[in-house]
Amino acid sequence: MTEREIDKPNIWITTGCLLTYGGCIDASDHRHIAMQVVLPDSNTVSTLNGQAFQGAMIIDSNVPHCLKMQKGWVLLAEPHSTLGAYLKDKLNGQKQMPIPATANLRLPQTDPFAHFFTIFSDIQLSDKMGDNHSNFVTDARIYSVLDELNRCFNGECMTPQHWRAKYIARKLHLSESRFLHLFSEQVGVAWRPYLLWRRMLCALQAMQRGQNATKAAYEAGFSDSAHLSRTFKSTFGMTIRQARCLFT
Repeated sequence: MTEREIDKPNIWITTGCLLTYGGCIDASDHRHIAMQVVLPDSNTVSTLNGQAFQGAMIIDSNVPHCLKMQKGWVLLAEPHSTLGAYLKDKLNGQKQMPIPATANLRLPQTDPFAHFFTIFSDIQLSDKMGDNHSNFVTDARIYSVLDELNRCFNGECMTPQHWRAKYIARKLHLSESRFLHLFSEQVGVAWRPYLLWRRMLCALQAMQRGQNATKAAYEAGFSDSAHLSRTFKSTFGMTIRQARCLFT
């Protein structure tokens, strides 16, 4: 398989999962619903919450953290996915933990996600990556909501107002309170923060396509670019301007 050297930042988005490779990551204190795997390049200086570390690190969902990394990989996976659930189980109640890995600066052009997990010596982790589109949601109604949301990854996003909880509940023949409880129970994340996370992924895809922040905000259902900017900063710990290099 032909490979190329990674010589500039990159971002890839698939169903409920985001992978980046880049340099000069300077993220202030932030949190997000996703499970996170961080892998700095070898021979570079990185800190997590002010403490220097080497090798890969898993960080639990909704755990505040501050990441400084000269160059390397960051993966975010939704906690209800097969991959996210595996990472959660791996943590075994810890907020973060190191995992064995060997940094590799070369990447197949065809499947960066699959290649990322070959870096790890944990064979099970590589296997789980192949099931990234699978999840542990068992209720058919909630599964249908996620399936509809997933269309955004194919450029088929619904208009944002259709994602208000009362409309979703009505469509599923549930009360709003029952829908919110059921969604949180099945996905492990409350509806509103989950929807904000998915809208953020939609906005990132729009910016990848060359949209400015205002158009990306509108397309993803944010009230305006300021709302998108605030959400971006609280989710990723950096401003859109700081992260712009990831979209090229």
